[in-house]
Amino acid sequence: MLQHWITMLLLAVSPLLGLLPSQAPAPIPSVFLPGDAGDSASPAFTPDGESVYFMRGTDHGAAVMESHRVHGTWTPPTVAPFSGHWRDGDPSMAPDGSFLVFASNRPLEKDGQAIDAVRNGQRYTGMGMNLWRTDRRGNGWSEPVRLSDAINACNNTFAPSIAADGSLYYIGCAPDGVLRPLHATYENGRYQPGYVVALGDKDAIIRDVAVSPDRSFMVFSIKHDAKQPYRLAIAFHSANNWSAPEDLGDAVNAGGTHHMGSQLGCDRRTLYFSTDRSLPAGAATSGAKSDDDHIWRVSLVPWLEEHGLARSGSAFCTAS
Repeated sequence: MLQHWITMLLLAVSPLLGLLPSQAPAPIPSVFLPGDAGDSASPAFTPDGESVYFMRGTDHGAAVMESHRVHGTWTPPTVAPFSGHWRDGDPSMAPDGSFLVFASNRPLEKDGQAIDAVRNGQRYTGMGMNLWRTDRRGNGWSEPVRLSDAINACNNTFAPSIAADGSLYYIGCAPDGVLRPLHATYENGRYQPGYVVALGDKDAIIRDVAVSPDRSFMVFSIKHDAKQPYRLAIAFHSANNWSAPEDLGDAVNAGGTHHMGSQLGCDRRTLYFSTDRSLPAGAATSGAKSDDDHIWRVSLVPWLEEHGLARSGSAFCTAS
């Protein structure tokens, strides 16, 4: 009985200790290296888990890469056909695999210049980001199309996540000018203007939201001070919007200076994220630098079970 009350007290006063409500052992992240150990982030899987699109740092900024699993082994990554010239990243796959949304600084006009970013009155040449969409065409992809101004209300729009109802979660400029998580519904063939997602307290700085297809939960990076590292947390949808963020604990958030780029695997129960934590002994390190980000994964089942959400994902998903 005493142990029970001690546990309850710890949970009440220390929500950031990372203790799972069920007191089950915390899942330990493992590294995911699609093809090699290059600087990588934000993996977006096809529904069957046999292809992955992800962001990779390059000498020119970043590109969206693709890798395919052949006979159980991921192929060496190559630049996706719709990327490679501009600074592209943050790919997000529609749950049915029919289209992909990504962030890019590519120009609005065909022969224009990369878009600029403006932050706190300061202009950053070529550092802007808008969201673009490319549709699946057989084994290839269509020419990317910029999403409307309802989404790209400013040139600091990135980190998309697509729900099954077609709605879009992303980071963009809120009415107060601050970068916040936004949600845009999809109605009559077009996106409606994004509105701020009520997530965490007013001082929370939130980035890289990954929402489940049914919008029952989301995982994201959060901190409360610019000098703090970003940590991964989860929130659940309720009748009163979103629950308070639950920190994923030190087993997930330790070992690096940041934890970003939340993405859900095709099973909807595995979290993929990016961090600069050290690679495990024996991992391929060709071309890797000590401060590179790599993709890691961890099971969300303990948190989902606590909320009755740990049902099976896609029957065809084989990502590993």
